[in-house]
Amino acid sequence: MVIQYDGQRRRLSLGTTVKAAAAAKARDTYQRIVANGWGEIMEERSPEPRPATPGEAVTIGEFLAQLREKADLKPATLEGYISAFRAIVDDIFGLDDGKAKFDYRTGGRAEWLARMDAIKLSAVTPDKVQAWEREFIARGGEDPIKLRSARTSVNSYLRRAKSLFGPRALKHLSVELPSPLPFKEIAFEPKQSMRYRSNIDPAKLTRAAQKELAPTDEPVFLAFLLALGAGLRRIEIDRLEWDAFHWRENVIRIEPTQYFEVKTEHSIGNVPVDPDLMAVFRGYAAKAQSNFVLPGLPGAPETEGYRAQAVFERLSAWLRRHGITARKPIHELPKEFGSMVNRKHGLSAAKDLLRHGDISITAAHYIDEARKATSGLGALLATKRKGKKIIPMTDDTQSLILASPKSASAKKPDKAT
Repeated sequence: MVIQYDGQRRRLSLGTTVKAAAAAKARDTYQRIVANGWGEIMEERSPEPRPATPGEAVTIGEFLAQLREKADLKPATLEGYISAFRAIVDDIFGLDDGKAKFDYRTGGRAEWLARMDAIKLSAVTPDKVQAWEREFIARGGEDPIKLRSARTSVNSYLRRAKSLFGPRALKHLSVELPSPLPFKEIAFEPKQSMRYRSNIDPAKLTRAAQKELAPTDEPVFLAFLLALGAGLRRIEIDRLEWDAFHWRENVIRIEPTQYFEVKTEHSIGNVPVDPDLMAVFRGYAAKAQSNFVLPGLPGAPETEGYRAQAVFERLSAWLRRHGITARKPIHELPKEFGSMVNRKHGLSAAKDLLRHGDISITAAHYIDEARKATSGLGALLATKRKGKKIIPMTDDTQSLILASPKSASAKKPDKAT
């Protein structure tokens, strides 16, 4: 058998003449080479095994287990970093079609994790990460909007995954790590503007949800109301319990629970809710069969991933059918909530209700427009000024100009009345 990978072409013996067995062994050998490089295979076949370099033996699973035990990071923060790292590794080695990682019911996620955790950390080289970054950006094609989205996403993945190899994460670890580390000298894409641009008519969308979702899919309707009506993040909705609703005060209390770790200390707080909307929630609470607001996947652990992944998938599909084309359509709803609060009560109120630690985050990410301000030049051109020189444009004149600039300049406009 001849295998070519990573610029090397080698002939390897399969040790069998049975065609089916040889094919299976060839497949397994190639997958191991893709996952862990040539070193492991060649060491097995070498009469004099070479000494392993420091950190070469540690697997991704061993590395992540040490991080969970010893890293100086909040558990929720660490899990966010691990999720990004796993997504990159998944793409690099083609471990999954995108479904098994969420499939608790068939054991698909456990199998996916086992395959990933067996990969040597040294196999995740900077060259492979850089190639992944280029391929990720290339998915945007020539569409400027998709390219901007791809650059934003790739920076988010890189920033979070690279944080696993920062001083706060590594300083207490006892395992030897490979050199170079996976994200050494990896360049980020140019930073893209993150300002939210609203394409949502919240009143129209809410009426459609009430008509289409409320009678047929109550969990999706509740998730919609919590995102757009209260500005809750998806993880907050996922772990929200009915105990968090303070009916007399018309607030939802967001705080750490047995199943929920807040993103930051600023995330803790009361979220005021319109009394009419609170009455809707109270009706659903009266007939709830679980303390969780949304149902979770059967057998899904309460502290890993999204419990209500199926609900969010249905909500995303519904939002796309109603014209929300963003890559994460549910994420657009809290942004629209922040923009509505900003327009009515100002940026500071939006910051408080969204529970951001810094008002610049609210302004840069969650608000569709800054406070409207103009130069005031128009006042100098007011038509009621004494001795005015500006001739007001009539409808006839405007139509003429749009039709033919030359004829419009030759024809004098009608006298204003």
